[in-house]
This record gives sequence, structure tokens and C-alpha cells, in this order.
Amino acid sequence: MTLVTISILEGLERGQTFHDLEPPVTIGREEDNVIQLNDERVSRVHAKLQDDRGQVILTDLNSTNGSRINGHPVQLRVLQPGDHVQIGRCTLLYGSDAQIAEHADQLGVEVSALTPLSSPTDGGSESSDSGLELPDVDFSAENLQLPLFPGGAPELPAQLDPGQRARLCDVLGYVHQRLRDVSFEGAECDDPTADAWMQVPWSHWQNMLQLQRDLATYLRKIADLDEL
Repeated sequence: MTLVTISILEGLERGQTFHDLEPPVTIGREEDNVIQLNDERVSRVHAKLQDDRGQVILTDLNSTNGSRINGHPVQLRVLQPGDHVQIGRCTLLYGSDAQIAEHADQLGVEVSALTPLSSPTDGGSESSDSGLELPDVDFSAENLQLPLFPGGAPELPAQLDPGQRARLCDVLGYVHQRLRDVSFEGAECDDPTADAWMQVPWSHWQNMLQLQRDLATYLRKIADLDEL
């Protein structure tokens, strides 16, 4: 079982660190949660962290205001050390210092690339229980400039049965085909620059919008077990 370390970077509980929690870990406004956040924008039981074969999964429990990872709205997500979790007006950092440093080393990047807002700034800083230097800045979703997947494409799920493999291939094949159609039919200007536009046929652009809609539907259904 993977133990969970959470540091609160922003919110009334700022500076607190919860070390080596055993999943499942609930996060919310009620006292019964493992991590209680005193913020009216946080639902009573807002989100849950659980272990699945060594991976820590965050699930938004149909909260009123949703959950974000690195500034991006999510409902279901495999957490990586260094991920910033925004719940209400609170920002939580997932992972211990050692876990974040190890993950950065695996990606071949500096730790600051994963936690750009957890380093000292000219505005002053204070130390959290984990030893991180917390700057006096706004950790809102709009202020975070982190990719959702800093390590590139996520790994495919393992231990799928043949039927699950076939359905996953169908979904990825559908996405690949729609993207291929756009890339094949796209045309760039005669003098391309970093600010140049690509032109694609209107029908293919509509297909892209439909693909975005379909992917959003897939994500919603996968996160909602009752719909599967």
C-alpha cells in the first residue's frame, strides 16, 4: 500500500502537512474527513484518495465546485508526486519531499519544474511542516502554470483482460483516426512562423469538436461507476 503525504499550501490550514496517511483518505469540510478543509467552497465530503496496486487515485465525489489538478478540472486522476490539488480555495501538494525529488529525477527535470510555486519569492516565505518553503503568493488555479501530465503521455493500464484490451483499442483507434484526418487535411501558410495559423476543412474541424465532446463523455462515464 502506498502511503499518502499531503501538504496544504493555501487555505486556512496553510502550512499543515499530513504524513504517511493510509488510504482511503477523504477530504472535505466535515470533521469526519481525514483531511478537513474549512472553506465554504469545499463540499462536506469533497474528494477521496485511494490506493490501487501502488497508485494513488483521486476521485472527486460529485462535489459542488469540482476538483483541479495543476489548474485543470478533473474527476478521476492518478496522482503523481508534485501534483497540486485545488479544492475550493485550498491548494494541496501531493507527495513528500523525497517522493517529489525522486519523481523529478525520473522525469529528468528540476524539482522546481514540478512545484514552481513552492520555492521562496521576493515577497517572503514561511516553512511548512514538510520543510518546503511556502511563498506568500496566490495558489489559485489561475496562478498555476503546470501541465496536467508533466512527464508526457501516461502509461497504459496493465492487467487488462482481452475484452478490455479490445475496447481500449477501439477508443484509441477512434481518437487516432479523427486526429489523423485533421493532420492529413490541414494546410499551413507559405511562410510559417510560431504565430502562423493552420487551415483545416470545416467538416474536419466539426469532427474535432465532436471528438472533444465524445472524450468528455468518456471521461464522465469512466469517473461515474454507476454509468458503467
